[in-house]
Amino acid sequence: MDTLLPNTDSVNQGTFTPNGQDATAITVANGSRFQVGDQVRPGNAPEVMFITAVSGNNLTVVRRYGNTPASTLTNGLKLTILGNAAVEGADAAAARFTNRVRKQNYTQIFASTVEVTGTMRAVKPYGTSDELDYQKQERLRELLRDLENCVINGAAPASTPQGSASVRRSMNGIIRQISTNQFVPGAGGFPAGGGGGTDLTETLVNAALRTIWDQSSARIDTIVVGGTQKRRINAFIASTARHYTPGDRRLSDLVSVYESDFGICSVLLSRWVPADTVLFLDSSRIGVMPLAGRSFQFKPLASTGDAVSGQVLGEYTLEFKNENAHGLIRGLSTI
Repeated sequence: MDTLLPNTDSVNQGTFTPNGQDATAITVANGSRFQVGDQVRPGNAPEVMFITAVSGNNLTVVRRYGNTPASTLTNGLKLTILGNAAVEGADAAAARFTNRVRKQNYTQIFASTVEVTGTMRAVKPYGTSDELDYQKQERLRELLRDLENCVINGAAPASTPQGSASVRRSMNGIIRQISTNQFVPGAGGFPAGGGGGTDLTETLVNAALRTIWDQSSARIDTIVVGGTQKRRINAFIASTARHYTPGDRRLSDLVSVYESDFGICSVLLSRWVPADTVLFLDSSRIGVMPLAGRSFQFKPLASTGDAVSGQVLGEYTLEFKNENAHGLIRGLSTI
């Protein structure tokens, strides 16, 4: 995984000389993010500061740069780097970069055994022309169900995740891999919901979408929910006046696409999303991938008697890029 150089930091200073409006010596949390020539905006203020020197985590700045209005610095205040102004004809500055971090997941083998006796194949049971083919199809449906469930909820072993003769290998699912953008109603600055504070509301959905948008260059395009939260989303339009003509015979109470300033999202229903959870995903950064040559297939097994047997099997993993481009809300009411 690769990330861009950060363009935000925060003030790490309790007292200012002479005061927060006029101080030109500022201590920040991560001085390496700044360089001489940066224009910096404190918080949401209209003031722009100009950096003239960087020494460790200590910055020297010009306050009210370009006659911008004054503001007051406080400890913990967010600082946004607008951009750097290079000097005409100057030598190239030292290169700056971020280190790539290797992220990985593990393949998981999904297998189910099929066995049909010679008699069952010969008598042609009612409703199917070939019992062996019927059993293959049924087992494949079950494995596809399990694959979807593991893609959402799966977890790799805490030790020896690559598997061994005694440790089964399993993949980390979507929920397991989201760490940056986990939200709980009313906790950590995230707004409370409706009802007792945990009902899913548009306020919560938009707060999550905005935070994820702020965290990354991604746009959420998919919201995945279970039945309870899907009904909550459908209820967003309950108070909206709906008009019908005399010939209409259908009542629609369904939200399949949710459009906001931070993305147009398909709303998908899955049985396997926990009832108290809503997933916000960028589908362009997610893939379910088979190991080469190991997509679902039927593998005949040696016969040891009057039966035909085999395995329906496949080996898959979840490709999950830029975990901070996704998010979830958990702890929602399930009533």
